[in-house]
Amino acid sequence: MTWFEASRTSEAVVTAQRSAVWDALVDPDAIASMTPLVERIEADGDHWHWQLQTVPGLGVSLAPAFTARLETDEPHRIEFVHDPPEGRHERAGVDGVYDLIEVAEGTHLRIELGVRVDLPLPRLARPAVTSTIQGVLASMGKGFSAALLERLGAEQLDT
Repeated sequence: MTWFEASRTSEAVVTAQRSAVWDALVDPDAIASMTPLVERIEADGDHWHWQLQTVPGLGVSLAPAFTARLETDEPHRIEFVHDPPEGRHERAGVDGVYDLIEVAEGTHLRIELGVRVDLPLPRLARPAVTSTIQGVLASMGKGFSAALLERLGAEQLDT
């Protein structure tokens, strides 16, 4: 097994109040419904267990599941850190941050994600697998962005 990693950062101004953006981002059911490939999120306090659908294009059939611990500084920052239950090995993990800054037009939202997956592939496959993960992240990000804007009744202004 080999660990493969990829990351993605995006930012934009969302024409919605920061409190509305915050509420959507701390609601596991909302996040699950807005995020492509997410089957469900089960929250247990500040720990969220994510179950994804089968991720296309990785050369293996993989439906990752992982647990993330949320740390918040309302209304400014939501951070999530891969934190599996004691004694459990998870073959995927995600760390990330949502930064929310109130601006005249609404909310400046910056999203930073880091993804790691443990796959039964050789290290030589790293460039291809990393590229595929980047593509999946980009696709998921587009779908998430569109769903978030629809949910908020807002528009996106690029920074």
